[in-house]
Amino acid sequence: MPAAIIDQLRAEFDATTILTGADIGARYHTDMAGVAVDLPVAVVRPRTTEDVSRMLKLCHAARVPVTTQGGMTGLVRATMPEPNEIVLSMERMNAIEEVDASGGVVIAQAGVPLQRLQERVEQDGFMFPLDLGSRGSCTIGGNISTNAGGNRVIRYGMTRDLVLGLEAVLADGTVLKGVRKYIKNNTGTDLKHLFVGTEGTLGVVTRAALRIFPAPAEQQVALCALASFDQVRALLTLARKRLGGELTAFEVMWNSYYRLTTELVKGLVRPLPADHPFYVLFEASGSDTERLRSGLETLLEEALGEEIILDATIASSGAAAAAIWRIRDSSVELGRALGPRVGFDVSVAIDRMEAFAIAIDKGLKTIDNDAHAIVFGHAGDGNLHVIATYPPPADRYEQISKLVYGLTGDFEGSISAEHGIGILKRPYLRISRTEEEIETMRTLKRALDPHQILNPGRIFTM
Repeated sequence: MPAAIIDQLRAEFDATTILTGADIGARYHTDMAGVAVDLPVAVVRPRTTEDVSRMLKLCHAARVPVTTQGGMTGLVRATMPEPNEIVLSMERMNAIEEVDASGGVVIAQAGVPLQRLQERVEQDGFMFPLDLGSRGSCTIGGNISTNAGGNRVIRYGMTRDLVLGLEAVLADGTVLKGVRKYIKNNTGTDLKHLFVGTEGTLGVVTRAALRIFPAPAEQQVALCALASFDQVRALLTLARKRLGGELTAFEVMWNSYYRLTTELVKGLVRPLPADHPFYVLFEASGSDTERLRSGLETLLEEALGEEIILDATIASSGAAAAAIWRIRDSSVELGRALGPRVGFDVSVAIDRMEAFAIAIDKGLKTIDNDAHAIVFGHAGDGNLHVIATYPPPADRYEQISKLVYGLTGDFEGSISAEHGIGILKRPYLRISRTEEEIETMRTLKRALDPHQILNPGRIFTM
């Protein structure tokens, strides 16, 4: 790396923008699990899109690699700096620029935390429906770069479906000004899609126009206990039929997840006993409070009468609803309470989920008889999360990863439903994408980043 790049950056920006050496805090080189890597060469903290452009022009000319960071909540090491990389932190680009109530649009910079955006649009009677357990830390730019999903995909879609337009800076500093506040725009290639889900490898997202929706007058949350996964599927079918577009979330928890989470995570309560095989949390939202509550009660009565569910409870207040949701959102806390583990985020067809989970559990026993799988996820959109636990002291990471991703391929699933590929999943990309698809990705990378400076080695190698 040319040593002159640090001097060039310092000459271009003020002292608070460029961090080096002991001034670089742990957050810039430590992942969610607390595992740290070596310090990056420098950390650049721009305030504006123009700052990002100037910084990338310098790095492009010097052939210096850059990794872009948001809230550092990623799980695939995509934003952890590799040797000789400069960190581009979006933390100071955190302005919510506009809330357009008539257009149903919010414009925000990439460094805005998701929860702050949600709370801001709520002040105007709106909701931004993307919702994740890491909402307090993850950022809009990170959500866009990974095409984040979360809890309400069944109703509102992935992040891609919520982006109307965005502004991005290419590797050479070229700024693409695409922040537009309308849905219909048939003027050639829709360039925003190049930057959604591509993990910062084609450009740096700096600002975005996002869809917002009128906040529902009422949200009802129910938790159900079920005897089998066939009943889970039957309940999903019934909920879609009876609730239609008012069904906003449908989350499934295998017994091990519900039981262990309510047992090991402090502050949680069990709304239902922990001896049932499956649990489903579902949420319905709408404008008519009385009709929504009545419809949910009728749905549960029908499900009980048809022996689809064994037991159920409806949250009696917003606090009760939040307590139920906290069970589902406590996967990170559960993981920290367990021993050695490997986490997975995959997609499989809903009608194959149970067989997939059984196959994983059987496979884990061939690696270590005391290993087992804890399974939960967004059943309504085919996304499962798996925590594979095993006893110390042996490191089973590679064995378990090969097992789970191999089975994902056998079940014709995706090795990444919403967390991205980064570095950790890169060896398994060919399970879910063909050689032709990967080579097409490389073609795009060569065209937009000819010197390979933006998040090099993420998703694939060149």
